[in-house]
Amino acid sequence: MTVGVVLLLAGLALLVGSADQFVRGAAQGAEAAHLPPVVVGAVVVGFGTSLPEGVVSVLAALQDEPGLAVGNLIGSNAANLGLVLGVGAAVAAVPVVVGSATLRREAPLSMAACLLFSALVLLGLPRWSA
Repeated sequence: MTVGVVLLLAGLALLVGSADQFVRGAAQGAEAAHLPPVVVGAVVVGFGTSLPEGVVSVLAALQDEPGLAVGNLIGSNAANLGLVLGVGAAVAAVPVVVGSATLRREAPLSMAACLLFSALVLLGLPRWSA
């Protein structure tokens, strides 16, 4: 039991240290490339939140379980979108307003992506998509 606790603590320490070094390296790389810090932050957060879902989907595809990969994709996207929009709206000091030009541009693209994904799921996912 104590060996497990020691290994857990050692793993957490390694995780914290490596995450810190990753963020420092990303910040230095962004500074060298003259990128704004917000871009690096968005990329780091994107990788951090998407990597677990990617691992699960790859393992599911390797074990010939495309339903698990698809469910993981739908669930993680719905959760991430809901959390980002919900927390953003809750924290914002002013109401979140979306311009009509943005809706005209983004809504058809979102609908097309949803319809394409639905068609692929209903008609059967090709092997390359899982």
